[in-house]
Amino acid sequence: MSYERYLDGDPVIITAALTGGVHGKEANPNVPETPAEIAAAAQACEAAGASVVHLHARRPNGERAFSRERFQELTTAVRDATDLVIQHSTGGTGAPDDLRHEPLRTDPAPDMASLDMGPLNRYDHLTSENTRALVGSLAAEMRERGIKPEMELFNSGHITEARRLVEQDVLEPPYYGTLIFGGGTLTRPTPGNFLASIHDLPDETLFNTLGFGPHQLPFAAMGIVFGGHVRVGLEDNVYLRRGEKAESNAQLVERAATLAETLERPVATPDEAREILGL
Repeated sequence: MSYERYLDGDPVIITAALTGGVHGKEANPNVPETPAEIAAAAQACEAAGASVVHLHARRPNGERAFSRERFQELTTAVRDATDLVIQHSTGGTGAPDDLRHEPLRTDPAPDMASLDMGPLNRYDHLTSENTRALVGSLAAEMRERGIKPEMELFNSGHITEARRLVEQDVLEPPYYGTLIFGGGTLTRPTPGNFLASIHDLPDETLFNTLGFGPHQLPFAAMGIVFGGHVRVGLEDNVYLRRGEKAESNAQLVERAATLAETLERPVATPDEAREILGL
């Protein structure tokens, strides 16, 4: 964490999380699901200021897919349409450990991939275990394939787990972690918890800020001011404002980019993001 990064006007990386694995068009009809829809959304987000795209694959019926083939189709479509940094999700609730590795095995490999750092509960019947054995095996394959981990830090215990991996030299600096705030066993979304989280990160860690639902905008603002980066998109929040659903992922990216520019931090291009992240 560095407020000096804000004062120095360092570029802010905006990650667009286009479509998750839980809700779909029933939550907002503008959630993209097919590879063509997701690629078009990614292209619009790049134009709006995103430099990284966080990708989940879907089956033809809209349900989440883990297979290498579905990720290959998706990532090829996005690469053909954009110059964005490609980040595949390896997260999943109830998916066997072997399937969690499949998103890492596309050709070419993604630039980055998410690495859930421990167990979490969301909603009434969804639990993601994320054992140390799974986290370690995913991290090892990422390193072997030259994929940068995006550590998903759902609570303070996960920051402790990140420190463990750093101490064991499993990861290579600069480390990159997403601080996630919301319900369930996520960090409770308060400014005090945000400050405590960024102060607890391992040295040489760049942080990304993610607030679910109504917390997306205020936590984006805090991330920008405290020298971090920002993740927005319909995966995490289907509303633009209270009672008004977002028209697109690009609309949420544009809002974050405008916020960064208002706060006098330039928005990173994809090439600048690659340099910042050490890709």
